[in-house]
Amino acid sequence: MDHTPDIQPQGTPPPRLLDQMRAAIKARHYARRTEVAYTEWVRRFVVFHRMRHPTEMGEPEVTAFLSHLATVRKVSASTQNQALAALLFLYREVLKQDLPWLQDVVRAKPTQRIPVVLTREETAALLRELDGTPQLVAVLLYGSGLRLLEAMQLRVKDIDFSANEIVVRHGKGGKDRRTMLPARARLPLRDQLEFVHKQHDKDVARGAGYVALPDAMSIKNPGAARDWTWQWVFPATRWYRDQETGQRRRHHLHESVIQLAVRQARLRAGLTKPATCHTLRHSFATHLLETGYDIRTIQELLGHTDVTTTMIYTHVLNKGGRGVRSPLDMDEDG
Repeated sequence: MDHTPDIQPQGTPPPRLLDQMRAAIKARHYARRTEVAYTEWVRRFVVFHRMRHPTEMGEPEVTAFLSHLATVRKVSASTQNQALAALLFLYREVLKQDLPWLQDVVRAKPTQRIPVVLTREETAALLRELDGTPQLVAVLLYGSGLRLLEAMQLRVKDIDFSANEIVVRHGKGGKDRRTMLPARARLPLRDQLEFVHKQHDKDVARGAGYVALPDAMSIKNPGAARDWTWQWVFPATRWYRDQETGQRRRHHLHESVIQLAVRQARLRAGLTKPATCHTLRHSFATHLLETGYDIRTIQELLGHTDVTTTMIYTHVLNKGGRGVRSPLDMDEDG
């Protein structure tokens, strides 16, 4: 076994802490959003302790920071847990230090909220106030149960018209799954792909036409970056130049475009519920339950690891207070 130590070239400064974080996260193929979130939490941790280096700190400082988030910043339990995960990753994977179990952390109180769900009539009203790409995306959120980012990250090869399926790749938790392709979405989706194909051909003719590839695909099959089937179903309107490769690429359409369109459509439709893009996914699950589909099937379509996560929709079925009849209405019958 070679025990030769790693030697840093003379005059080369060691990588900065956040650069080490990014390299460690990329090596484990974490999502880009995880990289951004984790590095931001490490930055906040260092600033909170007046720019002390994490190697000079440990469990007491981590505990103090997490407790501050709960007691002063009033963050949610999920936000505090994300900060904890980022700091544990820093110490264990980057600094190679194992933190003891953090016994004295003041935990943020978890909140359990019933999801907002639209009726079928409200859903139809919202979709009518949309058009173009935002409408097609909203149709897929409601008709297929997709998360917004999952819809934005669909590639051409993920649409299977022959099987009436959509393949969601590397969804939440890194899992792949299949869901239905609604019949109403087939024609507008074909039109969208025809538009994207023509745009891609023009990009290629101009020396562009590249797309970012997942994990090591760019090494295994570098030609795939320009392959039509790997292109985004909903590409951005402009291309950018990748700093590492120099390739002129298109990113997928940013989620904020759809979020703004849905928000404006909700106002035009006169809906009083605080509906968002994710409300359409909640409505997908609830309406399937109302129709009589079993909870396990809906769990698979949504991509939930635990069926208890899916069970929340049994509490929001459109039957009023758990389907119980009010005694006031009983009095009227009598």
